[in-house]
Amino acid sequence: MCNCDDQDHGGKKLSRREALTTGLAGSAVVAAATLAGTAQAQDADNPYADPAEPGLPASDMKLDLSRAALVVTDPQNDFLSPEGVTWGVIGASVEEHNTVENIETLFRTAKDHDITVAVSPHYYFPTDHGWKFEGALEKLMHQIGMFDRKSALDVEGFEGSGADWLARYKPYINDGKTIVTSPHKVYGNDTNDLTLQLRKQGVDQVILAGMSANLCTESHMRELIENGFEVAVVRDATAAAQLPEGDGYLAALINFRFIANAVWSTEEAVAQIRAAAA
Repeated sequence: MCNCDDQDHGGKKLSRREALTTGLAGSAVVAAATLAGTAQAQDADNPYADPAEPGLPASDMKLDLSRAALVVTDPQNDFLSPEGVTWGVIGASVEEHNTVENIETLFRTAKDHDITVAVSPHYYFPTDHGWKFEGALEKLMHQIGMFDRKSALDVEGFEGSGADWLARYKPYINDGKTIVTSPHKVYGNDTNDLTLQLRKQGVDQVILAGMSANLCTESHMRELIENGFEVAVVRDATAAAQLPEGDGYLAALINFRFIANAVWSTEEAVAQIRAAAA
């Protein structure tokens, strides 16, 4: 369960999650109707389906496990737990894509084949709330206390909080072998040590998964590619918020197709890892 601070709302105490859910519930309904219309226009069955006649060249990425890593962005309660502060706008996407289970499948497969695993977390400390300007999602994350910790050197209240790992992932992350990078502060890994950690492991191929699709996951993809990594994004091991402003998952999926070296399903990623190990 997340340790959520109460907020005063017209004399009634609301948890951070309740505040977000209450404020965006109507918006989510509008978004669902809008997205349903968009989906109908794109594909009668699945707006996320691959095009029947792709216009881009097919991927030819092949894994070399000696230089490959699984990188998972933000596998944390505030994104992936029904108790997390964003579940009201992201939960439907997480459930639709079976994201929680697919991320665990990737963790397990990577560990079974002894390849490098790195987690790039998102934490906010009290000093981060003193920023003089913020983007729209930064404002929202700070308002709802997303990923909050007491300080960089204090883990009081961390266990089970929104900033903590989803419990089912802890055996993989806390095994003493997984790289846990310094936190990224906005979306991309240009603000943490992920690139350094991967280079020190001799890694130049990345299997990328985690949360959320059009924010941290996409930003990590872009930064890694700009730094000379070959990146395969696992499309159903991520998810995104659905708001009146748009469907974050669809926005990310389009960019994954345009930019990544490969876009795989979890099943395809597992098959690629096993084939490379054979």
